[in-house]
Amino acid sequence: MSTQPDVSPEFARATTGAQRVRINGNELAVEVLGPEGAPVILTHHGAPGLGSRAEPRASFGRLADEYRVVVFDARGSGDSEGSGTFSHEQWAADLDALREWAGAETVAIAGGSYGGFMAMEYAIRYPDRVEALVLRDTSADNGNAHLARENALQSDRVTIDMEKFDRIDRGEVRDDDDLRDCWREILPLYDFVYDPAAVERKVEATPYRYKAHNYAFAVNLPGYDLKPLLPQITAPTLVTVGRTDWITPVACSETIVDLVPDARLAIFEKSGHSPQIEEAEDWTATVRAFLHEVYPPHRPAGGGH
Repeated sequence: MSTQPDVSPEFARATTGAQRVRINGNELAVEVLGPEGAPVILTHHGAPGLGSRAEPRASFGRLADEYRVVVFDARGSGDSEGSGTFSHEQWAADLDALREWAGAETVAIAGGSYGGFMAMEYAIRYPDRVEALVLRDTSADNGNAHLARENALQSDRVTIDMEKFDRIDRGEVRDDDDLRDCWREILPLYDFVYDPAAVERKVEATPYRYKAHNYAFAVNLPGYDLKPLLPQITAPTLVTVGRTDWITPVACSETIVDLVPDARLAIFEKSGHSPQIEEAEDWTATVRAFLHEVYPPHRPAGGGH
């Protein structure tokens, strides 16, 4: 595994602050924030094919005064290459290769939404590498899908085109433009306060990579169920969730806390799917206090990168 940026002509577009790192045969866009030698927080963004390192950079980047925070675009998302498979096994292996690249023997692993799926997958597959687990608005299985569909149908904000809803939910979008169109359709459901202008800003800011999205939703999620494995997680775990989260409701977080032996739950009453944005100060303070307790910033973690 190369520790130097390995840039291919196809992906030579410069991105502020990002390094190009060859990980398991794919060039990934990676940013490392915070002081050298500090304990490492390794993050995984949500929404394959829609998400990027921008969200964990904004949220967990607030902890870079004390921690070494690694954010990246997963293979098939954002500015990273997308060859090979987009399986949970592969994405977890990419996380572990990034841990090694960052020079950390152990890490805190963090993720929201689909990134929470991957954070749990990593904690189960690589238990000796995880000292703390931070989850946000996520689910231990695909049982949230029917709850999300019911919530979409019952929304009093907008009338959702359910044909578009079903195509994005089943991983059947046709191309990047179609993914953008379907994404715009469901975005009004996400926030605690609906702001149409904010929805359009998010539509324009999102990087669209339909192949990774389709694989995640058509291949990975139908059989996704970590509930039998969650009792194996030994790392202290913080689960955060917005009270009105429509897509991974509070009940999903409660299930995780019930099954992970050393887990605690924090509910943010004035948030939807994104308390790290909607109640940023309180959310950050909650995460920081948890990490100070179980993964203090003054502890070395493999020397950092």
